[in-house]
Amino acid sequence: MSPNYVVVPQWQGSVSPRAMRLVDGAEAIRGDLPFSVTYPVDVPVEAGDSLDTGIHRFSSLLTVRDRQLAVLRTSTEPVLTIGGDCGVSFGAVEHASRRHPGDIALVWFDAHPDLHTSESSQSGGFGGMVLRAILGDGTDGLALDPDARITPDRVVLAGVRDIDPAEDVYITEQGIPLVPVESFNSPDALVAAVKRTGAAHIYLHIDLDVLDPATIVGLSNIYPFGLAVESLTGAIVALRKEFTLAGATIAGFAPSSPEAANDDLPSILRIIGALTR
Repeated sequence: MSPNYVVVPQWQGSVSPRAMRLVDGAEAIRGDLPFSVTYPVDVPVEAGDSLDTGIHRFSSLLTVRDRQLAVLRTSTEPVLTIGGDCGVSFGAVEHASRRHPGDIALVWFDAHPDLHTSESSQSGGFGGMVLRAILGDGTDGLALDPDARITPDRVVLAGVRDIDPAEDVYITEQGIPLVPVESFNSPDALVAAVKRTGAAHIYLHIDLDVLDPATIVGLSNIYPFGLAVESLTGAIVALRKEFTLAGATIAGFAPSSPEAANDDLPSILRIIGALTR
């Protein structure tokens, strides 16, 4: 994959107290990307308004989606999207799905399934709703249309370990497979789960909180007992041997300082290398 890079320093989808650090994290990663194929998305400074949707900062999230899609549409190559919060995967997956209609499996590497709706979410943060929105459930403007949405039978949850009760009910009802951290001694279980979707293309959403916090410090959300970097990169390489990569997201990098960012960047660049080599 020789991708274009789209950098989206969005923070409005996060309710983490570290949310504003996501801007710094996206810019830190951007500094190590090839300039000629890296395209920034202008994110509004203002928080935005919920507009009675139950989604915090809804108006700004809509603006970012429109600006992100405008940049994505200029690319004829697969895109590696750099966040920002997990909400940046909404527009990125939409773009990939329209390029490969009906033929994408979505692998969701994340500590959380992000399957809430505005009705079930206690926080109101879109970052916790984004996968459900990709599946077509949500508020107009932040729910994919039938011709772009991914269906639940094409989703695989990877490394997810913090599931709220409403999300657990949905996962069970829809039969969405979950490959737990303890299955990552080998990538075989994950590859098999993706093969069962029947798709030839994959989109990889990677929230860095899928990693163990002992591995990477600058996380917007911290949840223990995650993957090692080696397990994640090994899984990416194994998936790329079997499927065509339609695109990917890296989200959730929230370093406390430039020095702290430098400590974590080698691990992030290893992940980028696994996605692009």
